[in-house]
Amino acid sequence: MQPYLIEMLECPMCHGDLTWEITRRSGERIAEGEASCQGCGTAYPVREGVGAFLTPDLPRRDLWQQVDSQLTRYLREHPRMEQRLMEAPVDELAPADLFHRALVLEERGAYEAAREIEEKANRGIYSEEYLACWESQRDAVIEQISESDGPIVDLASGRCYLVEEMARRVARPIVATDVSPRALRQNQQRLKSFGLYDEISLLAFDARRTPFKDGVVKTLTTNVGLPNVEHPDNLLIELRRIVGGRFLAVSHFYPEEDEANAAALREAGLSRLIFRDAAVDGFVAAGWDVELVNECRGKAEPIPRSTVLGGAQIDAFPVAETVLNWCVLVAR
Repeated sequence: MQPYLIEMLECPMCHGDLTWEITRRSGERIAEGEASCQGCGTAYPVREGVGAFLTPDLPRRDLWQQVDSQLTRYLREHPRMEQRLMEAPVDELAPADLFHRALVLEERGAYEAAREIEEKANRGIYSEEYLACWESQRDAVIEQISESDGPIVDLASGRCYLVEEMARRVARPIVATDVSPRALRQNQQRLKSFGLYDEISLLAFDARRTPFKDGVVKTLTTNVGLPNVEHPDNLLIELRRIVGGRFLAVSHFYPEEDEANAAALREAGLSRLIFRDAAVDGFVAAGWDVELVNECRGKAEPIPRSTVLGGAQIDAFPVAETVLNWCVLVAR
C-alpha cells in the first residue's frame, strides 16, 4: 500500500487516530506493518502489501475464499474431473467450465492464458447486449474521471475489471478494495503480471464501516459492487461520510415488473439497491444529489451452469431472462 494513504485513514471501529509501525517497505510502498488505534486499541495489519481494516463486529462472508476453497478441494478429490476441466479442448467446454478453468490457471500463475480463456467464457456467459452495456458504462466512468486528479478509491473491486481499465487509461493512483484479503492478494499477482500494479494500493475493509476520514475520498467508483454488500442498512450514509467529491457507480437495475427476478432478489436480501427507484430514493435519503447518466438497456439471461463440475453456478441471477437498465449513477 502506498504511504499517501496514512493521512487518509482512521480506525473504522471508533474513528480514532492511528499510530503506524512500518516494519518493511518495498520501494516507497508499505509491505509489512501495523496501524494501531489510539482510541480503542484495535490493530490493523498490513501483510504482503495488503492493508486489512476489517472490524470484528460485522457479520460477513468471504465468498471468494469459499469459491476458491471449494473448487480446489473438489478438483483435488476428483482428479478425473480436474483432467477433463484442464485438458479438454477449449471449444468443448461450457462457458461456466471455461471460467473455472481460468480460475485454476490463475492459481497456477498463468495469468495471460487465464485472461484469454476468461474473456472467451464471458462471451458465452453474457449476452452481447450485456457486455456492450457494461463496456459503455466503463468508458463513461473513465471519461468522467480523466480530467480530475488525486487518488481514486474503487469500492468492492472484486476481480478488478474496472480497476484494470482505469490503471491502463488514467494516470492516477488507485485504491482497490474488497472485503476479502484473499481476493486482493490474487488481484495483486494478476495486476503485477500485467504491469499495472505500480500505482495501485490494496485495502480490505467492509464498505459499511470504512477506514477513511470524513470527506477525504474525492473520487469513489464501483463496478456493480453495491448490491453485493450484505445487510447494507447504513451503507449509503457511511459512503456519504467519506466522499468529499463524486461517487461514480456502474449500475444495472432490474425492472420492478419482472416478478420472477424481483421475488428471487428480495428473498436473497438484494432488493434495496438493485431496483432503480429504490436505489435513487436510498441515495437521496442518505444526503446525496443523484444523476443517472449514459443509460442503456441490455438483455440478460440466466447464467449457464457447469457441465464438468456438477452444475456449479457462477452467479445465481438472473433466474429468468430480463432486460437490465444500465447507467452510471453519479452521486455528489
